[in-house]
Parts: sequence; C-alpha cells; structure tokens
Amino acid sequence: MARPGIDFPGVGAGLVILRDDGRVLLCRRMKAPEAGFWNIVGGKVDPMEPSSDAARREAEEETGLKIGDVEFLCMAEEIIEADRQHWVSLIYVTRDFSGEPTLTEPDKLSEIGWFDPKDPPQPLSAFSARAFSHLETVQQQ
Repeated sequence: MARPGIDFPGVGAGLVILRDDGRVLLCRRMKAPEAGFWNIVGGKVDPMEPSSDAARREAEEETGLKIGDVEFLCMAEEIIEADRQHWVSLIYVTRDFSGEPTLTEPDKLSEIGWFDPKDPPQPLSAFSARAFSHLETVQQQ
C-alpha cells in the first residue's frame, strides 16, 4: 500500500493554538517526520475531509481540547531529507478553544506545553518555524 509523504507527497493540516498571552501549544513528536522535534498539532488530511476540519480533528485527538473556529494561516511544503518524506500542509490558527491540554496520544507525542513562539523549544519542526513566521505578520495587523 502506498504511504502518504513517503511514496507520494502527503497532504497535512496543522493548527497553531494561540492563548491570550501569546503562547502557543507545542508537542514533542515521537515518530517521523522530525521525531524528537517540537511541533504544532496536526496530521494528515483524510480523503474527502476539508483541511480545516482535519486540523481541528487532529488537534482535538492530540490534546483533548475542544476546538472552535479556525482561520487559514499559511501553506508549508517541507521536503525532509533526513526522513525521506515530503509533505504539503495547510496551517490554521485559532484562539477559540476550551479545556486544558493533556497528552492524549502518548504513543505519538512525548511532551506537551505552552511556549512563546518568539523563543520556542528546540529542536523546532520546519512546519512550526514556517507557521511562526506567518504568525508574527498576523499578530502585527
């Protein structure tokens, strides 16, 4: 069976969850691509699933939060040579959430926490770095 991101470019969706104090929710990945890196929540888009719905679904699955409205932030295409993976991701942002984040997928994520996007933990995933560069532009408007 062909695998997205490995046998052909995968389509992903990510979500920057932004608190009122400006901090963002990041999780440390345990699996490729970028295992061990801090990343915004997200994952692959399922067939016939709008990317905004995928971003919301993945965020809820990974954090236990209830996600409301999301807005498009940017697109990120990453070719990660170290993992031999190629992903195109639509990244969204939200301030509309409720609950407290918990580590609900300990087989995929090892840590979760709120961080300043201007001083994020390292190593930071390429997707998060791209999202944060766009986030600065949005916050200045």
